[in-house]
Amino acid sequence: MSRTYAQRAKNFPQNEVARMLLKIIEQKRTNLCVAIDLTKKRQVLEVIEKVGPYVCLIKEERTNSKDSSGSIKGKLRFSKAKTHIDIIEDFDQGLIDELRILQERFNFLIFEDRKFADIGNTVKLQYSSGIYKIAEWAHITNAHPIPGDGIIKGLKEVGKPLGRSLLILSEMSSAGSLATGSYTEAAIEMARRHRDFVIGFVAGRKLTGNNYDSKNQADNDVIDNDDFIVMSPGVGLSDAGDKLGQQYRSPRDVVLKSGSDVIIVGRGIYGEGRDIIEEAKRYQESGWNAYLERLELQSNK
Repeated sequence: MSRTYAQRAKNFPQNEVARMLLKIIEQKRTNLCVAIDLTKKRQVLEVIEKVGPYVCLIKEERTNSKDSSGSIKGKLRFSKAKTHIDIIEDFDQGLIDELRILQERFNFLIFEDRKFADIGNTVKLQYSSGIYKIAEWAHITNAHPIPGDGIIKGLKEVGKPLGRSLLILSEMSSAGSLATGSYTEAAIEMARRHRDFVIGFVAGRKLTGNNYDSKNQADNDVIDNDDFIVMSPGVGLSDAGDKLGQQYRSPRDVVLKSGSDVIIVGRGIYGEGRDIIEEAKRYQESGWNAYLERLELQSNK
């Protein structure tokens, strides 16, 4: 018997952010995270305002991509938002204040896609200080495992007292990525050593846990101590890739076949010439239906 998102929340007794996210996903019936790679504050807020009801997470991007007019059209729903705060050209505290208001209004979490990759003391300062003060407002951030456990320890010193959480970049969706094999395995072991702060991975597939084994999961009161949340970028319904090496897979492939928990979509929703409302609905429905199909298949095993 496969566990639902809400049932899996008990697998994270040390991490409130993980429990919150899984419950939001279940309540809003969406596993969609929208990745926002716009460079103007007003554009970012317009997108979030429109997509708020459809997502579990908002993610701010670290890339610089927008349409030729710079305009945003349509309406979206997010339970999660992924941000790249350092590409916003007119950043100020007002953006954070408005972001918090929208987060409360639409019930999503904020994922700052910072991709930390330095020694522990440096990332502590990057996370807590400077003009962005990421730890004060982002529920989730992420880091490369390449510096070793020190990067997690440094981020944890800042984030854990504030109730924040971390994703480890264990795989990437770009062509030629070196994040494979022993690199990915090392990232998994790092996450296991820091379960009180690390809630999962940015990866293309489920990496750990046994919640797809019907024999082990017959009792839904059993806690799976190796359960991590997997968020997958490189998701697209129309495009196979871009000229910079990004590769896309469908929500069904990512959620049903690869066992991921959250689909991350950016330009596929608000890119040039796209109807944002219809695209957001299409991805939300596709990701959720793939999850329901996964539950049904596993319950029949």
